[in-house]
Amino acid sequence: MKINAENMNYREINEQLRGKDTDYIITNCLGQRFIAAGMSGISVKIEGIPGNALGAYLNGATISTNGNAQDAVGDTMNEGTIAIYGNTGDAAGYAMRGGKIIVRGDAGYRAGIHMKAYKEKIPLMIIGGKTGSFLGEYQAGGIIVVLGLSQNDRRIVGNFPCTGMHGGKMILRSDCKDIVFPDQVTAKPASDKDLAETREYVREYCGLFGGDIEIIMDSPFTVVTPDSKNPYKRLYVAN
Repeated sequence: MKINAENMNYREINEQLRGKDTDYIITNCLGQRFIAAGMSGISVKIEGIPGNALGAYLNGATISTNGNAQDAVGDTMNEGTIAIYGNTGDAAGYAMRGGKIIVRGDAGYRAGIHMKAYKEKIPLMIIGGKTGSFLGEYQAGGIIVVLGLSQNDRRIVGNFPCTGMHGGKMILRSDCKDIVFPDQVTAKPASDKDLAETREYVREYCGLFGGDIEIIMDSPFTVVTPDSKNPYKRLYVAN
């Protein structure tokens, strides 16, 4: 089913997404917020630029955009997949606790902030380009992969990555010699096991957006995990 979003607000769009169909194409999207928030069991393709909180509280739906997305993509999402064929704004994956966010290009500040995991739910964020500062701030679980494929002179991540990180894992396609990490995390070259895991994430990325897996993997990778003595952990985990 096609939905022409021109002159529609997000409530009207979401009302149509709650219809009887399972596959939707939204055309002429221009900044409408909260598209498909909390939804499950549907597939949504967006032509245009959705507004903030695309797929917030997502509970199993599949969303893709043909271009950029704004801030807070997948805010507190529980399950499902969001694929961004351009760049995304700040706070992508804020507090996400399941599902996948895969971005072809760059992400803004505070991607993966408060990302968490619970039992079998391990959220995954793959960013093909580079990110702004505070990547993985207070990360409590899940996996963040940054491939740094953007053709610009920026570092793969901005300032203060992993601030307050106390769970989960970050995989960066770089030797990270130009990155300053906080004392509460350990950053080390990827092991063979890490690289085998990373290859599967790269395969998934290339399956969506194209690219040569071997060329992408022919690079140093750094794995960042919280230190076992991390003082932040006791602030979030009951003893």
